[in-house]
Amino acid sequence: MEKIVIIFTGGTISMKIDPKLKAAVPHLSGKDILETIPQIKDLTEIETIQFGNFPSPHLTAELLVNLRRKIENVIKNPQVKGIVITHGTDTLEETAYFLDLTINSQKPIILTGAMKNSSEIGYDGPSNLIASVITAFSENAKNRGVLVVFNNEIHSAREVIKTHTSSIDTFKSLETGPIGVVDNNKVYFYRKSEIREYIPVDHLEPKVSLIKVAFGMDDKIIRFLADNGEKGIVIEGTGRGNVPPKLAEGIEYAISKEVIVVLVSRCPMGRVDASYGYKGGGKHLESLGVIFGGNLSGQKARVKLMAALAYSNNYNDIKKLFEEERT
Repeated sequence: MEKIVIIFTGGTISMKIDPKLKAAVPHLSGKDILETIPQIKDLTEIETIQFGNFPSPHLTAELLVNLRRKIENVIKNPQVKGIVITHGTDTLEETAYFLDLTINSQKPIILTGAMKNSSEIGYDGPSNLIASVITAFSENAKNRGVLVVFNNEIHSAREVIKTHTSSIDTFKSLETGPIGVVDNNKVYFYRKSEIREYIPVDHLEPKVSLIKVAFGMDDKIIRFLADNGEKGIVIEGTGRGNVPPKLAEGIEYAISKEVIVVLVSRCPMGRVDASYGYKGGGKHLESLGVIFGGNLSGQKARVKLMAALAYSNNYNDIKKLFEEERT
């Protein structure tokens, strides 16, 4: 008999208010959560795995790699139709994108969680979990990469970002919209995600940093990183991908130290491009050897660079992984 496996990793879906702290802390196991929604077992056979109970900012590259290994071992079972992973929302988009990049399977892999903890009115964990199981069991969910299901919307891992600190409809694909919805316990897909990538790695390079650009910044941070063994740096530039002139000097220095530098925009939508020729403009940065990261967010570009550096130390290989879609 086919089944859905739910892997519990923690997050707000597993939390409740501690009366002494008056703040949410990890508390519920996967078994505890499922006991609140007995009807989920009417959908299909469910198997559960308690991977951990982590707030998502506590996740590390090592834990993500271990999660990936667990998923790959589970998904090999021919009885497993799909996998649902519960996860904290703070870094959910990064985990989803990492899994999308590094797992090559046609079976549905869904990430979900909750924006409200189990002590709050409107706890959204149970409804998100049910919608995710329904999606994972759908034949139409196959071969769509890793998906994120929240508030009855289905999003591609590459496209989705967390847009609001507390709203239950926080997960949005700003440029493209959701790829589908769950409506009255049925799954409807509007389209496929156009971009599918696969980087065959079994680890991540942890020495990759992310710098957000603001006016007047100098080069001290990037020089510090380059001098202290960082392998890669992602720059969230302004607009189309531009930086202050002093920071551009730091980027040139980092590249001279064989640090891979990837450029994205701090804007929530749009692509970086070599549009401006002044010092620190995209054209100048391109001439220095900066790699352009398309329309990826800074956090996702960092995940991709961590995977790319695990795959190869060769600049041209990494450049191709990031820029082959530009042409």
